[in-house]
Formats: sequence, C-alpha cells, structure tokens
Amino acid sequence: MNLPRRPLAEHHHRLDLLASDLLRLRQALPPRDRLIVGLTHALRAVLAASLGYFATSLLGLEQGFWAAITAISVSQSSYAEVRNSSRDQFIGALLGGLIGMGAATLGQDHYLAYMLAVIVGMLLCSVFNLGAAGRVSGITTTIIMLVPHTGAFWQFALFRLGEVTL
Repeated sequence: MNLPRRPLAEHHHRLDLLASDLLRLRQALPPRDRLIVGLTHALRAVLAASLGYFATSLLGLEQGFWAAITAISVSQSSYAEVRNSSRDQFIGALLGGLIGMGAATLGQDHYLAYMLAVIVGMLLCSVFNLGAAGRVSGITTTIIMLVPHTGAFWQFALFRLGEVTL
C-alpha cells in the first residue's frame, strides 16, 4: 500500500516540536540530573573541539583553534539543535568566506569593502531564511578581511575558510 509522503517542511516542523518538548522536559529535571546532562554535553563539546583542532593540524593548517571554536559553537544537546546549528555554521562560513574573499580581492585594504561584504552576506542569509547563518557569515567575513596575515591572500582566505567550515 502506498502511503502519502509528507513534505520535508512538515518533518522539520515535527522535529522542531519534538526538540522544544525535549527542552521543556530537560528544564524540569532535578538539579543532579541537569548536572549529568551538562557534563555529558560539555564532554561532547570538548571531544568535538579536540577532533576539529587535531584534524586541522593533520591537514597542515596552522590555526586549528578556529575549528575548535566552531565545534564548540555548534555542539548542542539534541540532534535537531545540532542539525540546525551545523547547517547555519556551514552555510554561513561558506557564504561569508566567498563574499569576504571576493570583497577583499576587489578592495583588500578598504574598510568600506569589509562593511559592504558583511551586509551582503547577512542580507542574503536573511532573504533565504537561513537563521543564524547570517551571524556566522559576518564573523567569517571579518576573519578573512580583518585578521592580519602573511603570504598570499588567497591562500590565507582559503585556509581560514577551511578551518571555520571544518
């Protein structure tokens, strides 16, 4: 028998409802149980940060702390939260990185180019309803355009983009 297929948006909505129910239940836990949940979350975040940090080292990237920061920023307590946060992180970093690289190529030493690049990235994320990806886009653009670097700019930008996206 063929069952009707639900649209993907309906599945996401149901996952979001389940995530909010789970959050409400977690908040109702006694302090000891919340402590255990917090410890579990912290251990997962440290493991993810360590994996990101050492993965960048193995790839020969010099500033693996960006991967560790990113891993901690996307670590969440539930699958739905991780999925949304990771999606926003990846899309925001990619979009901000590409826009930042383009803007820096056109106006590398011009603060106006930086400001416009941040605005464009955040606006695009807003138009496409990508939530927190706009914030990550602005951060990635800032890293690419304002963090001092040595050597070829394109190499620096690609490395930073890879570290943040990883």
